[in-house]
Amino acid sequence: MAGPGSDVTSDADGNGRHIPVLIEEVIAALQPSNGQLVIDGTFGAGGYTRRILQTGASVTAVDRDPSAIEAGRAMEREYGGRLTLVQGTFSTLDQVALLGAPDGIVLDIGVSSMQIDEAERGFSFQKDGPLDMRMSSSGPSAADVVNRLKTGDLARIFNFLGEERHAGRIARMIEKRRASEPFTRTRDLANAIEALVGRNPKVPIHPATRVFQALRIFVNDELGELVRALHAAERVLKPDGRLVVVTFHSLEDRIVKRFFADRSGTGGGSRHLPQLEQRLASFTPIGKGIVAPSEAESARNPRARSAKLRAGIRTDNPPLAEDHSIYGLPNLPVFHETARS
Repeated sequence: MAGPGSDVTSDADGNGRHIPVLIEEVIAALQPSNGQLVIDGTFGAGGYTRRILQTGASVTAVDRDPSAIEAGRAMEREYGGRLTLVQGTFSTLDQVALLGAPDGIVLDIGVSSMQIDEAERGFSFQKDGPLDMRMSSSGPSAADVVNRLKTGDLARIFNFLGEERHAGRIARMIEKRRASEPFTRTRDLANAIEALVGRNPKVPIHPATRVFQALRIFVNDELGELVRALHAAERVLKPDGRLVVVTFHSLEDRIVKRFFADRSGTGGGSRHLPQLEQRLASFTPIGKGIVAPSEAESARNPRARSAKLRAGIRTDNPPLAEDHSIYGLPNLPVFHETARS
């Protein structure tokens, strides 16, 4: 599975930093124009936001990372009232939309290259740093999860969120090692995983990549956030408003695909919902299937290689009832402060 796990290894050396992925394709699907309001639910380094502002549209940009918001203040001043930055999660688009109902929403899912590049954030093992991985810099860290969750729970996280075939072995190794010395650094954990499972010279990714991906997704509840954001976007978009989502691995793309299929009536709907309601489509898909980056963009920006874009146009029908069972989200443990093996 290609995605943020492989992005960590390819981006950590700085390749592709601050290059917005599929930017022209995003703009073509979003169609921002003078006088419109667009919500950029994942501000990051501001690549999408700046390009949208250049069309004359106004932007409300959201990011859960306080450092990203602080770094964007200069852009906010530059555009004199057409850009508003909001610190928060994109699942709270309902609250953000109180500033104005949007004509468009764009979401770029996953960790930003800025966060990967900063060793102290602990997203990557290419540069040694604290085992953190929190996008919002609050709540339980990856070190808390690794050192305190039950072994079986760790194995489930590695298996479901990282598709790691050595999930059980790695979880048991962690349990044994942390009893005498907790894991606190990224390279320490990566080296321990490599020592356990070995490294195949024919496989380009580091053997710890999938575990790091799984931890990051779990720590930040990325799949749950995505589902909540999609439904929030459905509630707040104007009729004829556009929702554009860029994902970087199969777990995310599957959620977005199922959302648009269910909301457009092309996926058969949910067996739990009345048939009449299923026919009242809340979105019309834009194009057929996914939009992928060109070979030229993938060569220029390694982060783009696994990107997929899906988009839809909001109808004037009311939002459909939510049924999260259609997304096939894994039943994972909830971290508690008292969690112990």
